[in-house]
Amino acid sequence: MALIITDECINCDVCEPECPNGAISQGDEIYVIDPNLCTECVGHYDEPQCVEVCPVDCIPKDPDHVESKEELMEKYNRITG
Repeated sequence: MALIITDECINCDVCEPECPNGAISQGDEIYVIDPNLCTECVGHYDEPQCVEVCPVDCIPKDPDHVESKEELMEKYNRITG
């Protein structure tokens, strides 16, 4: 399951550099996560790094992009080649 950044985001800029897949970018008003690149850090870390550093807890799982750990690992393998 990919993650999503909610409108509680305060644009603190700490999540973007932590994403190993480059899935986080500045959107029109708040940061956004590309579900095609988000693996919840599967393949890189045990926990999603953006969630670990977010000071306002605004990065939940995206219910519109449900994926198993196996699917996330397949996506990681596609992204990293």
